[in-house]
Amino acid sequence: MKIEAARLAALPVGLMLLLGASACQGRTENAGRDQSAASAATPPDTGAPGAGGGAPAATPKGGLGDSNIVALLDEANMADSSAGAVALKKATNPDVKAFAKLMMADHHALRVAGQDLAKQLGVTPKPPERDPLAGYVKNEMDALKKTPKGTEFDRTYIDHEVSIHQAVLDFANQARVTTQTPELKELIEKATPVIKKHLDQAMEIQKKLGSTA
Repeated sequence: MKIEAARLAALPVGLMLLLGASACQGRTENAGRDQSAASAATPPDTGAPGAGGGAPAATPKGGLGDSNIVALLDEANMADSSAGAVALKKATNPDVKAFAKLMMADHHALRVAGQDLAKQLGVTPKPPERDPLAGYVKNEMDALKKTPKGTEFDRTYIDHEVSIHQAVLDFANQARVTTQTPELKELIEKATPVIKKHLDQAMEIQKKLGSTA
């Protein structure tokens, strides 16, 4: 041991510094590889579902929970039924009057089914902070109230029905893949063809009347 120490002491100072730097570099590289491996094995905790132990998101994919979905479905059905009631009184075209009567019947039935399911599931309807349907509903009702009875009203009603049914259909397609509740998914799947049929009927009448736009 004394001989080895003496040999080391006899080495030039520059060589000693080079050996020390190499050893430090080796330790640094090993630590870097360990840290990279640990990072790969444990993803950073971003708070997103499945990320590093973060808490699950409060709302599911799409930002809508079941309480939001049932609230929006109820809003859409109530609005279309109410608009149909106004149109039944003010419309003059036979096709438009028949369509309005159909909206009252079909959307009332859909609304009852949605309310019954919400009670069955114990879900309290809660509109989302950003309601994707509110603008369509308000615009339609405002237009129906201010437009006088006659041809202009018929076109106004049908134009709005095309727009709102397209919006509701888009929402229904989103809600169907968003909800994780089988019963709610089934309700939406049954309602979607009805909404699509209404949209097709409204577009057909629109072609006959000519759009107000």
